[in-house]
Amino acid sequence: MRVVSLVPSLTEAVARSAPGTLVGVTDWCTHPPGLDAVRVGGTKNPDTGRILSLAPDLVIANEEENREPDLAALRAAGVEVLVTEVREVPQAFRELARVLGACGVAARPRWLDEAEDTWSSLPRPAARLTAVVPVWRRPWMVLGRDTFAGDVLARLGVDHVYALHPERYPRVPLEELRAGAPDVVVLPDEPYRFTAEDGPEAFPGLPCALVSGRHLTWYGPSLAEAPRVLGRALRAARP
Repeated sequence: MRVVSLVPSLTEAVARSAPGTLVGVTDWCTHPPGLDAVRVGGTKNPDTGRILSLAPDLVIANEEENREPDLAALRAAGVEVLVTEVREVPQAFRELARVLGACGVAARPRWLDEAEDTWSSLPRPAARLTAVVPVWRRPWMVLGRDTFAGDVLARLGVDHVYALHPERYPRVPLEELRAGAPDVVVLPDEPYRFTAEDGPEAFPGLPCALVSGRHLTWYGPSLAEAPRVLGRALRAARP
């Protein structure tokens, strides 16, 4: 089986569960470190010619991360494309099982069971917090409705302010974000790389939690430790 992954989190899942299967991955596929596979460009601008030159049996993609015209071009060239949709944590486990099965993994991997057990046994949050969750600046964009990251936070007791917004990633003026006075501003390090020096200064007087984007937005082996890693970052912002 020869597989090209256009989704960083799925790359990590397949590499861990079916070593040697991946022949092509995106420039953003950082896990596992040292992965031996051809880089085929970004998630939004993959080099379809390079992908086809790898003669893949399967390309795995995601409806949010990848563009339909690129996937259509691969299908037109005769390549099988599996497209995932992940908007909530339980759906992530179902889609991971589907992807791994399509990649020839016969037995459900232990890490997937451990991750699902971790999320199914979460204690009820002692209190709920409100949050604004920027994912970009210049312009400011935040989590809106129907997102995987939003569901992750909700299960950890964090309700983001724009969860009912008509858009999934609305642009919101910074003044409006500040005026909402959330309990915490959650600043992930991807897709925009917020840091201690780039992000918190925009929200004076508000607690800011710098969190791992991999644990907030990826669906793969990182799910097993995501509640612990994210919980620690959230607590650090509100001692």
